[in-house]
Amino acid sequence: MRERYVWDLDEADESQLAVVGGKGAHLGALSRIGGVRVPDGFCVTTDAFRRVVTAAPAVEESLGRLARVDPDDREAVRALSAGIRRIIEGLPLPDELVAAVAGALARHGGEAAYAVRSSATAEDLPTASFAGQQDSYLNVVGPDAVLRHISRCWASLFTERAVTYRRRGGIDDRAVHMAVVVQRMVFPQASGILFTADPVTGDRKNATVDAGFGLGEALVSGLVNPDVFTVRDGEVVGRAIAAKQRAIEALEGGGTRTVPVDARRQERPALTDEQVLRLVRIGRRIEERFGRPQDIEWCLVDDGFRIVQSRPITTLFPVPEAKDDENHVYVSVGHQQMMTDAMKALGLSMWRLTAMAPMLEAGGRLFVDVTRRLASPSVRAGLLDLMGKGDPLVRDALETVLDRPGFVPSLPEPDPAPAAPPVTGGPAPVKTDPAVVRGLIARSEASVAALERDIRTRSGPALFDFLAAAFDEHKRVLGDPVSMQAIMAGMEATWWLNDMLWEWLGEKNAADTLTLSAPGNVTSEMGLALLDVADAIRPHPEAVAYLRDVGDDEGFLDGLAKVAGGAEARDAIEAYLARYGMRCVGEIDITRPRWSERPTTLVPVILDNVRLFGPGAAAQRFEEGRQKALAKERDVLTRLRALPDGDRKADETKRMIDRVRTFIGYREYPKYGIVRRYFVYKQALMREADRLVDAGALADREDVFHLTFEEFREAVRTNEVDEGLIRRRREAFRAYRALTPPRVLTSDGEAVNGAYRRDDAPDGALNGLPVSAGTVEGRARVVLDVSEADLEEGDILVTTFTDPSWSPLFVGIAGLVTEVGGLMTHGAVIAREYGLPAVVGVDRATRLIRDGQRIRLHGTDGYVELLS
Repeated sequence: MRERYVWDLDEADESQLAVVGGKGAHLGALSRIGGVRVPDGFCVTTDAFRRVVTAAPAVEESLGRLARVDPDDREAVRALSAGIRRIIEGLPLPDELVAAVAGALARHGGEAAYAVRSSATAEDLPTASFAGQQDSYLNVVGPDAVLRHISRCWASLFTERAVTYRRRGGIDDRAVHMAVVVQRMVFPQASGILFTADPVTGDRKNATVDAGFGLGEALVSGLVNPDVFTVRDGEVVGRAIAAKQRAIEALEGGGTRTVPVDARRQERPALTDEQVLRLVRIGRRIEERFGRPQDIEWCLVDDGFRIVQSRPITTLFPVPEAKDDENHVYVSVGHQQMMTDAMKALGLSMWRLTAMAPMLEAGGRLFVDVTRRLASPSVRAGLLDLMGKGDPLVRDALETVLDRPGFVPSLPEPDPAPAAPPVTGGPAPVKTDPAVVRGLIARSEASVAALERDIRTRSGPALFDFLAAAFDEHKRVLGDPVSMQAIMAGMEATWWLNDMLWEWLGEKNAADTLTLSAPGNVTSEMGLALLDVADAIRPHPEAVAYLRDVGDDEGFLDGLAKVAGGAEARDAIEAYLARYGMRCVGEIDITRPRWSERPTTLVPVILDNVRLFGPGAAAQRFEEGRQKALAKERDVLTRLRALPDGDRKADETKRMIDRVRTFIGYREYPKYGIVRRYFVYKQALMREADRLVDAGALADREDVFHLTFEEFREAVRTNEVDEGLIRRRREAFRAYRALTPPRVLTSDGEAVNGAYRRDDAPDGALNGLPVSAGTVEGRARVVLDVSEADLEEGDILVTTFTDPSWSPLFVGIAGLVTEVGGLMTHGAVIAREYGLPAVVGVDRATRLIRDGQRIRLHGTDGYVELLS
């Protein structure tokens, strides 16, 4: 196909993105929307970029060097990027390109002024806007100047910020090509940006208009504060008029300059309300055409609007699809499960198929619709109470939505039923008896054993039929009434102890100490068991040295057995994996690699345990915790007996202490049972993925992670896989990973995260939820990936969330701070088991606390002080 270097904008649309880039494709599509006026112009295509830039040996050599540089080595990235830009700006342009640009300029006005703007193939996409990553040049006059600025636009593909942005998005530098948009300049009285959804809250019904005098570069560059108008339902509902002291205007011979604004105009609105509403109506037409909220650059020229750019707002969290037009309120599942990362399609569908409640998907996360429960006055209070005990921020967010008049209308309560005989046959509270827990665990173990036995003979479509039935058994085990009673018994006893001992003794969070080393907690046992693994390895220096060098070799256990003491070390690790190898970070997502699949994940933690602890540390730590709990029990009971009516209070408290120590450890077991079943499902499913690879229907076994369970089932039945669907899902997942899910989301798209309503913390402290008592001061270690943790004894771990897979790290730290969590979530329960002061639900903790900073953590009162 013959190369074509220039396309007029009205020839382009989204189907030519690879030729004219994101901006060019959008502008071409905009020009076809009725009532939308786009300045004339043309696009220098990616064919020209490839002819000049990609084919240059010096550029290719520099790109090779750039690809080998550590993305965190900013100095190297900066130097190599600058070198590539210099090379590109010095490349000669072929005569055919020069002639094509000259001809286009002649068609559109050879003596006119133009805006020359980048249009990369990975720009202005639904999943990545690249806004501000490449350069634009205004008021460029004459063919030579236009050609020179085309080269400069090409070079801007390799600014340091553009290279870094691509690295963070997982986009290969060589995969992105640059087209250049050349448009007739407009000289506006006012200009600015229209967001067809609120870019801060995400509310799709609110449009926001930023406006200033002159060219829009004054706003984009931050030179002036804009007027800000908010429009909802066709009405201006908010306006903030700024003092606009400066503006940017075009120079007659080319270029721009900054000029002062007349003092009498500075505080006048740049737009009238009528103009604002007219602009928003244009924006809604553009939004409808592209099917998603837009970030639109506009200019006002002689009371008419020109649209010079429109791109998707990529930072908005998607809204779950509803089957009606009613208002809905959604609560994040990830915040309850301590896993707020994006999940792949198979993980999402498997969790939904095995969950006890209907769930909706948005942005790679799961949500539960709580609208009807909020609308029922008799149910609402219980829901808010339960949510508040789990995560006070969720409760506050729900109450914020409820305070909006009419958003969640109250449903009428049904008429009271006729009087009926008193009910006497309800379930009795579960007895405080360790045999109850032993029986529950035995039934779960038997169910998993049956699953492992029966699944072995299933393959092909029969496997998926078997799994559909297995999911029913999964939910039966999960919903076992006795299991639910046991979980609630431990939680209710915890709440009772905290409430009553505060009332009677003025002691905060007394249950934290009373539950130390509670028996039967499979998650805390998992952390301690890794100390026992370290005990088996520590006496063998050659085995320790071998483990230090395993890197990412997942077959290291075979080599370990060949060094002195290595057989014993291998046996210890394999025994640990047999018991806990189905666990991993983000374990509710079946697509995540398990420890058995990637055992190198555990090696750094094992080596830290070898270095930081002595023999027998696991038993010693457990016994220390048990003795502290017993001492606290004696202290509390003695003090209670000294009170009025003290014997009754002490007896009630003793019953609750026994109850909490009987049942609180079981709180962690159902999740363990779920994850065990998930690993059995995964192993069977991956055998089917391997068969698809062997049959040539699938390029990579992990491609099935981007299929739902039913799509996977159909692929196995037909031996066919939609590669385009997998590619689109992979791209969407990459975009979803960059989004932060809200605790609460409305059907209007508003993300509501709640706030702590308190004023008892010191100025500058970060507020959170106290979940494990004590105060500790130390070095903060901000860890986003458990495999990259580098912790010393006495460090305070700061992270986004912790699920059970983080518990091996807890044995060596002094305190815990997380962004997500509640009183009875996994990290909180294990922190109390280990006696670690902990504060959870600290908004943006991993960004507000610097790695290495000294902090003071107040686990009793729920805040963190920044000391240095």
